Amino acid sequence: MDVIRWERRPTLRRPLFVLAFEGWNDAGDASTMALGYLARTWNARRFATIESEEFYDFTVTRPHVRTTGSGGRRIDWPDIELLAAEVPGAGHDVVLLRGVEPQLRWKTFSQAVVTVAHAVHAELAVILGALLADVPHTRPVRVSGTTDDAELAGRLGLGPSDYEGPTGIVGVLHDALRRAGIPTASFWAAVPHYVHQVPSPKAALALVERSAALFGARLDPLELRVAATEYEREVSQRVADDADATAYVAQLERAADSDYPEGDGAVTDLGAGGGLVLGSADDLAAEVERYLRDHHGDR
Repeated sequence: MDVIRWERRPTLRRPLFVLAFEGWNDAGDASTMALGYLARTWNARRFATIESEEFYDFTVTRPHVRTTGSGGRRIDWPDIELLAAEVPGAGHDVVLLRGVEPQLRWKTFSQAVVTVAHAVHAELAVILGALLADVPHTRPVRVSGTTDDAELAGRLGLGPSDYEGPTGIVGVLHDALRRAGIPTASFWAAVPHYVHQVPSPKAALALVERSAALFGARLDPLELRVAATEYEREVSQRVADDADATAYVAQLERAADSDYPEGDGAVTDLGAGGGLVLGSADDLAAEVERYLRDHHGDR
């Protein structure tokens, strides 16, 4: 059974592949919110889906029933969507993958993703994620970046992950794409664990800015900036109503200010995994371009 359902074959300029999944890897809905924002901003159009029947336990990820305009009813199944878009002002187009983290047959699913990546000639895969951490909501979001590609790590100032333990589909896809010869990197936004149940546009904004920098694309994500400001204000109000929470956040703020006294809004913290702080957005885009040209040629 072919699990990839092609609706069309997009013609793309040296595409970069950006992936994000709902679930275990998506604290505060930040990574999927970021990918959704990129899809809307760049007018991404769906070109394929990955069949859900093979990869989901429908008692965990349930299909939805809804009424139609004619008074009938239909079932919406949780497919993985693949979208493509031109990126204005950049030398690369984008392929986006979004959906709920699958529960079954991860090896087969990863091979399907690899097949799509090869079919569209993706030059680099970037997987977005968000994790819960001991960070305050009042400080710039820390975005950690990792890659297993030594040359890419050196050029972008990334480091290898030193995490050992249970992994999600992000870790599995990193391994599958790397084995297939497609360089990969991941960006993880840190979300305050004490507001884990609240969607975090502030973390999504940090991932959007970092992703756009990879493409060399200029974005003005005003919608997310406004939402991030409102998020911080609402969380601060909640914290202010609890003396213990107020003291705890103050402790986190002191720790954050000690680690990053400059308070840069584009902080990248590689934590125990090592690595260097990423440079400016322009520097990041230039290094990505040089790396890809060295590996794929000047197309």
